[in-house]
Amino acid sequence: MRCVIARFPFDLTKSEVEHSMKGVEPEPVTGVSVTVGRRTYPVKQVGAVITGQDRRDFTADEVRRALTRLGFTCHDAPTVPPAGGSALLG
Repeated sequence: MRCVIARFPFDLTKSEVEHSMKGVEPEPVTGVSVTVGRRTYPVKQVGAVITGQDRRDFTADEVRRALTRLGFTCHDAPTVPPAGGSALLG
């Protein structure tokens, strides 16, 4: 499927993305993520691997749209509970 990421066209298939990510250790997820096989990766990490581009050249939304169109499941950024509860300083 033809996908445009950072103004460059890429012809990607789901199996090619899965093959590219084989053996790649997932980084800690702090933003939008995608499940590839049994692992969850940050979408920016997957985008960098499949395009060979620097992560600063594309947005997470561009990669998320492309991966969703290919049939991958993407997840929103994890919510972080407030630290320390409701202690008052005084």
